[in-house]
Amino acid sequence: MSYADRVYIENCKRILTEGVWDTDQNVRPHWEDGTPAHTVKLFGVVNRYDLTKEFPIMTLRRTYWKSCIDELLWIWQKKSNNVHDLKSHIWDSWADESGSIGKAYGYQLAKKDIYPEGEFDQVDRVLYLLKHDPASRRIITSMYNFSDLHEMHLYPCAYSMTFNVSGNRLNAVLNQRSQDMLTANNWNVLQYAVLLHMFAKVSGFEAGELVHVIADCHIYDRHVEMVREMIDKEPYEAPQFSIDPDVNDFYAFQTSSFHIEDYRYHPFDRSIPVAI
Repeated sequence: MSYADRVYIENCKRILTEGVWDTDQNVRPHWEDGTPAHTVKLFGVVNRYDLTKEFPIMTLRRTYWKSCIDELLWIWQKKSNNVHDLKSHIWDSWADESGSIGKAYGYQLAKKDIYPEGEFDQVDRVLYLLKHDPASRRIITSMYNFSDLHEMHLYPCAYSMTFNVSGNRLNAVLNQRSQDMLTANNWNVLQYAVLLHMFAKVSGFEAGELVHVIADCHIYDRHVEMVREMIDKEPYEAPQFSIDPDVNDFYAFQTSSFHIEDYRYHPFDRSIPVAI
């Protein structure tokens, strides 16, 4: 059984049996028909993935991993906030007529600050510290910039990364304020596992442990039956993940730089509504 599936099943069972509904509250998210999108949730879920043992991709249903990585590169490598730079259409609901999602995600990573060593944006600062000061406990990125929140079309969900080198392993903590378990959980886990592999590869480390901290871990009301159907399935074993050994520049990675072999997954033909 894929470890990512086991974690997912355990999380969902806990949400459905122990979770708290927000049906007594006015909520911001809504369905396409205007109906409020309510959730059942757990607070403070922490999941750990050891990337030396297994790549965390779900087999309960297909995760479109190439699209995941394309979005990851859009944010962390292109540092873009315009959907015209993205191949998929997952951000279209939050984009304006020019394609911008406001001062969110890639926009925040691209903002530069002056340090004693020079001028860096957030991504390049991580790369610099991993090379020159890997013992630092200050290798942190954050997209949750309070002064710009009012100009973001969607506040960042996965908003902060803390990197930590232990021996020859690069570990990281991903902080997420909100997690839609059906549409986005494995999408985000896979993305940040790949990101950890990327930083480790170009910095001379082995990708170690990804710790995923979720403040509000929830299932939407219209997703409950689909989740129940999914977690009733018997997961497959995890596939094999590899990264192009010849790429040593963070900005040289492409979607084709990553390979997943022997990926088996259960069919899932249900149309998933997305709360906006």
